This record gives sequence, C-alpha cells and structure tokens, in this order.
Amino acid sequence: MKTPVAARLARSAAIAAAALALTACSVLKPGGGSESGTGAASPSSPTAAEGGSRDIPTVRLITAQTPAIRTYRKTGARHIYKAYANRIYKGKIPPLVYAVVVVETDIDANGKVNNVTFSRVPSHAPEVPPMIAELIKATSPLPSPGKLGGHTYVDTWLWDKSGKFQLDSLTLGQRSR
Repeated sequence: MKTPVAARLARSAAIAAAALALTACSVLKPGGGSESGTGAASPSSPTAAEGGSRDIPTVRLITAQTPAIRTYRKTGARHIYKAYANRIYKGKIPPLVYAVVVVETDIDANGKVNNVTFSRVPSHAPEVPPMIAELIKATSPLPSPGKLGGHTYVDTWLWDKSGKFQLDSLTLGQRSR
C-alpha cells in the first residue's frame, strides 16, 4: 500500500510522462513544430520554400443544429420554395427518390450566399449537385439570419427524376409505394 506522498509522486510522474508523450507527438509531425499550432506549413517554412507544398484541407465549422439554426433552415427553404414554386415536388416524394444531396450553404450576416458545398453527392446523378448549387446561388441573398450572423447550415435536397425537389426541412415525407 502506497503512502499519500508516494501516491501523489506516482500520479505527478504519470501526468508528466503523458504530457511529454503528447509533446513529442506534435513535435514529430510535419509542420507540428510551427508556432501557429495549426500544423500547416507557413510561407517561410522549409516545406513551402522547397516547393513541397502540402494540400491541407481547410477546416470548416458546420453550425450546430440548435433550434435557432433549424428555424433558419426552414426560413431559407421557404425562400427557395418561393423562388422556385413551379419546381417543388407537390405531395409526398416517391419512395425511390432519384437523388439525395446533402448541401452545406455558407451565408454571411446579410444572408448572401458565399459558398455551396456538398457532404453527400449521388454517384449515379453527378449532374444534380451543380444544378442545386446554381439554384441556391441564384436565390441569394437568403433572408437575413439576424442574431445568428454568418454561418454554414446543412440541408438535404430530395431530387426527383422530373427535376422537381423538396428540401428535408420542409418535406411532406415519402410515399410508402
């Protein structure tokens, strides 16, 4: 049985060993020793200077799906529905929808669409995502997000082979047959 002093010393040693191990991991990573802490090579770093640039993806933060964001999704979807009233699939969508596309829309504090990206695209329907991006950009600006400010929100587009669609935030559901 350890004395309280020995137990504290063992715990302190374990914490110090863990801290050293974590520090060693970041030092050994390429670009890990940079002062920025991002792991990306700075313009003056040897990696970038030698022409060995690395394609490090930019991290985009998707806004958490809080009640306020879900409400804004519906507001944005209504805006799109109003702009394309003749393209909205009326009623419940068929059980085998042609394409399901998960869209990330970056907007600024005024509702201007800055970027449209996709986190799920259908491999069998590569023509659909570019059409969706154009539809969204053509409706810009979306309604002002108010206190939410600029953010990225996610919505799912359910695309019928007729070219009509519904957005998941306003869908009427799917037929069983």
